[in-house]
Amino acid sequence: MLPCHRPMTRRSRVPLVVALGAVLLAGCSSSSLVTSEPDEQASPDEAVSGAVECDPPPPMPSDVPTFRSTQAPSATAPDREDVVISTNCGPVTLTLNGADAPQTVASFLLLSEGDYWADSPCHRLVDGGIHVLQCGDPTGTGRGGPGYTFGIENAPADGRYPRGTVAMARSQDPESNGGQFFLVIQDTVLPVEGGGYSIFGTVTDGMDIVDYIADQGVDGGGTEGPPAQPISIVGIEIEQEASS
Repeated sequence: MLPCHRPMTRRSRVPLVVALGAVLLAGCSSSSLVTSEPDEQASPDEAVSGAVECDPPPPMPSDVPTFRSTQAPSATAPDREDVVISTNCGPVTLTLNGADAPQTVASFLLLSEGDYWADSPCHRLVDGGIHVLQCGDPTGTGRGGPGYTFGIENAPADGRYPRGTVAMARSQDPESNGGQFFLVIQDTVLPVEGGGYSIFGTVTDGMDIVDYIADQGVDGGGTEGPPAQPISIVGIEIEQEASS
C-alpha cells in the first residue's frame, strides 16, 4: 500500500506525490475490484474546468521511507484539519475529519509530516461502475505500504460514498488500512460486507483538478489503470488545526 519518509514540520510544505487509482481495494487486480452503482452525477456548476494545466510529474522516488509496525498511530487527532495537497496539476484542499476517524487522520498526518508520499505518482484511476482516483503508494504499484496497518473507522452502513469523499483503500483484510487512499469522483456505492472503507475527509477545493484527471481517462483506454494525465503530490501544507 505505501512507503516514504522525510522529516517535516507541521504547517510547512513537504514534497509529496499522490498515487491515485481505482477501487478501494489496495493492491488488488481488476478482477478482484468491488463493483458499485453510480449514484447522482455531478451538477452542471461542478463541470470540469478548462483552466487546469499540469506540469510534468516529478521522477519516481528512489528511496521510499518505511515505518515499523509499532509506529501505527493511536486514535488521537484534531477534530478537523484543513490540508492542501499541492500536485503537478494544482492544489487540492482536503478537510480531514478527526472526530469520526481519529486514527486514520492521525496516520495521514504522520505520513505527511514524515514525507512518506514525496514524489509518489498517482497510480490508479477507475471510471466504470466505481468512480475513484486512488493515491498514496510511493512505489506506484498499488501494493506499497508504510510498514504498519490499522482497522476500519467511520465506514458508511449504506455503502454510499458521495462525490468528493476521501476514504482509505485496503485489501480484503479489514485491518489492512495503511497509506493508500482514494478520492471519489462521482457518487459511488460500495459493498458493506467486510466492513466497508474508512471515510476520513472531504475535498473542499480542487475537485476541478480531480475531474480533469478523470476526463482525460485511463492510459491506454479502458475504465481502470494509471491515469492518462499523470498526477503526483509535490507538497502538503496543514492550513488549520482545531482543538476538540
